[in-house]
Amino acid sequence: MIPIEPHFFLDDSEIEESFIRASGPGGQNVNKVSTAVQLRLDLARTRSLPEDVRERVAKLAGKRLTKDGVLVITAQRHRTQERNRQDALDRLVALIRRAVPAPTPRRPTKPTAAARHRRLQAKSHRAAIKEMRRAEPDQR
Repeated sequence: MIPIEPHFFLDDSEIEESFIRASGPGGQNVNKVSTAVQLRLDLARTRSLPEDVRERVAKLAGKRLTKDGVLVITAQRHRTQERNRQDALDRLVALIRRAVPAPTPRRPTKPTAAARHRRLQAKSHRAAIKEMRRAEPDQR
């Protein structure tokens, strides 16, 4: 079990790992060793996450979510498989932690009387400036 919050855990059996070859520099080692990691979490089938958290994770995931509802995180920053594996897991946990708290609903507010007054004052000031710029017709 992977701890997300003090009362909230993610079952590590629901996470699939695959190792792929990383792009970028690496010398002769780059063509021989698969150091990059792809973590996959099927959001549609996971039992560890409540429905509302799953929806928020899917919204936060963006392009990392496939059409089938699978979250894919690729890590290839480091040269070792273990560090990339830990990096991908940390990024997954961070994404889920961002989705755990429910967003606070926005309460619509109205502008104060003073703000309305300032807005109208600014409008009339701009109108007066434009009125002064207006050229008077020639009276010849």
